[in-house]
Amino acid sequence: MQNRHILEFLPSLHRSLIELVSAMNQPERDAAMLEAAGLKLERALFPLLVAIERLGPIGVGNLAGGVGRDHTTVSRQVARLEALGLVQRQAGAVDRRVREAVITRQGKLATDAVDRARERMALELFKDWSAEEFDALVRLTRRLAEGMRGGPAPAAPDSDDA
Repeated sequence: MQNRHILEFLPSLHRSLIELVSAMNQPERDAAMLEAAGLKLERALFPLLVAIERLGPIGVGNLAGGVGRDHTTVSRQVARLEALGLVQRQAGAVDRRVREAVITRQGKLATDAVDRARERMALELFKDWSAEEFDALVRLTRRLAEGMRGGPAPAAPDSDDA
């Protein structure tokens, strides 16, 4: 019974996920986020900067895999972020031969501005959602992400914290 239900709604879920990824990958969305944050940054560098801040220190290979780009391209783009003073590269903690990117103070200020812009945009997007609807979205999206990664899903946030 459960499998039949999943199979019935799987095409709709798949279509929704494709639409979400497509919307999130639109160059106009990144440009709007950068403008709202007051940043003058090449659009292609934007997701890398955010990923380095969230996941760093991180090697270029792992970063490239996470953003779905070629290692050589990402290496060049990280060098550009380094030249702008937004990240720095250092020897890896585990393997000193690996160069890891880490956010700088200037880079952190930039990602903080992005976070504030994202918050304003999210508040507008979710303004008509109830706390319960939003909490369910967060819980189920986290569960889906962890399932796709193969890890456990954390507990849902308390609605008082939202």
